[in-house]
Amino acid sequence: MKKSLVTFVLALAAFAVAQDATPQQPVPTASARPEIKDPAEYNAYMSALQQQDNAAKVSGFEAFLQQYPNSVMKEQSLEQLMNAYQVTGKSDKVSEVAQKLLVTNPNNARALTMLAFNTRAVAMAKQDPQMLVAAGDAARKCLAALPTAPKPEGMNDADFAKMKTQMGLVCNSVAGTSAMQAKDLKGAEQYLRASVEGDPTNLSDVYNLALAYLTAGPTEDPVNGLFFIARAANLAADPKGKEQITKFGHSKYKNYHGAEDGWAELLTQTATTTLPPAGFTITKYVPPTPAQQAAELVKAKQPKDMSFGEWELVLSEATQADQDTVWNAIKGAPLQMVGKVMSVTPTKIELAGSQDDIDQKKVDLVLTMSGPIPAKLLPKEGQDLPFQGTPDSYTSKPFLMQMTQGALLTTGAPAGAKKPPVHHKPAAR
Repeated sequence: MKKSLVTFVLALAAFAVAQDATPQQPVPTASARPEIKDPAEYNAYMSALQQQDNAAKVSGFEAFLQQYPNSVMKEQSLEQLMNAYQVTGKSDKVSEVAQKLLVTNPNNARALTMLAFNTRAVAMAKQDPQMLVAAGDAARKCLAALPTAPKPEGMNDADFAKMKTQMGLVCNSVAGTSAMQAKDLKGAEQYLRASVEGDPTNLSDVYNLALAYLTAGPTEDPVNGLFFIARAANLAADPKGKEQITKFGHSKYKNYHGAEDGWAELLTQTATTTLPPAGFTITKYVPPTPAQQAAELVKAKQPKDMSFGEWELVLSEATQADQDTVWNAIKGAPLQMVGKVMSVTPTKIELAGSQDDIDQKKVDLVLTMSGPIPAKLLPKEGQDLPFQGTPDSYTSKPFLMQMTQGALLTTGAPAGAKKPPVHHKPAAR
């Protein structure tokens, strides 16, 4: 349970009880409150209202509502009863009274706040998605009712504004939790951001807000998501939870940024900074194109040191000048390598030489033998085959290399043979 919100709700209940209990004179007849005309009813109401002990107040208002079920002060009495139950920790009774109060006034913001808060608590304890939906419904109704909620009699403007802020904080948190469970990411971002801005120490809401921003979809916002996941890592007090959140955030950061530089600084920043500052950004990693990979490969390696997959990358994606550099270095030179057999005849073998093409079972190399292969030595489809061949020609797209003067290396792959490796297309980030 979110301790900060529990504190807010208890404070809200106690604050409301204290404010409503202040009048020591007869109930006013002004429009702010209705008038109790029956002296006995009035005395019963005031007797319950003036109880200092919350248990006594509960008994007093239960008795009053039973004796005067249609009192003009029914709504105020139910509010007092609900608040007293909340202070005494009887959340089931709070929800019960809140439901009765909403029958009397469907827009009673206090009742909606208490109902949303307590229903969410029970839903989370029971892992009940339907109850969480109900909690979210109450929270959204509360947020809609708050702007026009009437100020309680005897409460000054500053205290009323504070109470409304606290109710809004609770209801945004509950609405956000409910939206997150329903995979309504746009709603979750809206409500949880409002909650976090009001209470930046609420770990659960900060963490869920980060998840909402980081989840792929129309509202995905990785920059804000990474800020708040780092913030959540700082807020976590439990060592195991802190480690898990930090590890998750670090992984997301590296995936987005392409490297871990800046992550430690973000953790330091979010230890004291509660919201992303103006202009906050994280550079997104853009993977190199195949052409860029090929250009870098030609700069970094000599053709004789490249794998077959790297030859394929250069010969299919590089500039013509770079292709010529590599091809001129390997054309006509006997090469020993390993490929996976795709099809075989006595005079010709089709193979996959690069890992990408092996994965796709795609032919990228045709080996023409120097003489027919004896039947007993014919390789089988799917086996890894050590062989020797001489590059003769190639086509770039789709890539296919022709080799001649083929020979089987029956003793296994010799040292230095080109094995299927290394060439993978750039991964999307």
